[in-house]
Amino acid sequence: MDRIYPLAVPKGRRLCCEVCEAPAERVCTACTVTYYCGLVHQRADWSSIHEKICQLLIPLRTSMPFYNSEEERRHGLQQLQQRQKHLIEFCYTVAQKYLFEGKHEAAVPAALHSLRFRMSVHGLSSVELVPAYLLLAEASLGLGQIVQAEEYLSQAQWTVLKSTECCYATQSLLHRNLGLLSIAKENYEEARYHLANDIYFASCAFGTEDIRTSGGYFHLANIFYGLKKLDLADTLYTKIAEIWSKYLNNRYQVLSQNRIQQIDLLGKRFETDTGLDEAQEAEAIQILTSIWNIRESTSNTDPQKTIFVLKILVMLYYLMMNSSKAQEYAMRAFSLAKEQHLSVNEQSTIEDLLNMISAEEAHPIT
Repeated sequence: MDRIYPLAVPKGRRLCCEVCEAPAERVCTACTVTYYCGLVHQRADWSSIHEKICQLLIPLRTSMPFYNSEEERRHGLQQLQQRQKHLIEFCYTVAQKYLFEGKHEAAVPAALHSLRFRMSVHGLSSVELVPAYLLLAEASLGLGQIVQAEEYLSQAQWTVLKSTECCYATQSLLHRNLGLLSIAKENYEEARYHLANDIYFASCAFGTEDIRTSGGYFHLANIFYGLKKLDLADTLYTKIAEIWSKYLNNRYQVLSQNRIQQIDLLGKRFETDTGLDEAQEAEAIQILTSIWNIRESTSNTDPQKTIFVLKILVMLYYLMMNSSKAQEYAMRAFSLAKEQHLSVNEQSTIEDLLNMISAEEAHPIT
């Protein structure tokens, strides 16, 4: 972490903490343009997002240079806006990833950065602010701060109501977060209403069989599972698994057929493509491992469903280039198939996965 020093605040100038907007007492000495109320918030911001964007903030928070012409000035402003837009998406993705990993406290500073950059680029009442409000609401829910979550969601709802340009994807996320709030308040009827709307809007935006729609199915399935409506939950978990299986297998086929994997001098692939950003990969891991844990608890009654989810996890980690995790789940699937005396064909399919992973690592399977 960068060194931390007290900040001498010039008289007549009020500097605010990056995290809480209280009067600042410290400065990041690496960029000298980011301020904090104290050591705790500086460390929190650093570990969340600041380490990743520290130097990128300097041109955004210092005076623009003198330009010789109007054309140069316009070009400078365009570059500045492009940097801000990049940071909007980068901070958003980082915050999302933290949320899917259950790191709610770490998500807050990154989400705040995304919100501030959005305000700077789009204005204080733009619908473009809504995704950041929703991140902050979800982080607040994860921290047990229901009142704070309600405030962020109210702001998001009000912004959407005032807008005539709110896309289906944003409305989907709004209803998903309203559903999560209702779950936290144990109002399951209202939660089902919002999650049904989440699925509807996501389906309008992406289609019913898209991985971006699967999150709504997942939260709805969790409600049914918690209410012991196991048949409904099972149907939805199966649908989610099928969506991810189709997506990942299609990605693998595309990579194989087009031969776009790159090989280093040792013959190992060093770049592949899940087609997902880091946040989406974290969401996939969260959803699929949750379903696997549920399936594993009932594997004696239907081991095929457990093995199916394990094979999806194998493909996910393989495409993420995490061969050790891919092999771990493949071995679990193979052991379960043998233990449950499943067909030779099923065992052979899993062996093929193990051989694929072993070929990746240039180690023959034993």
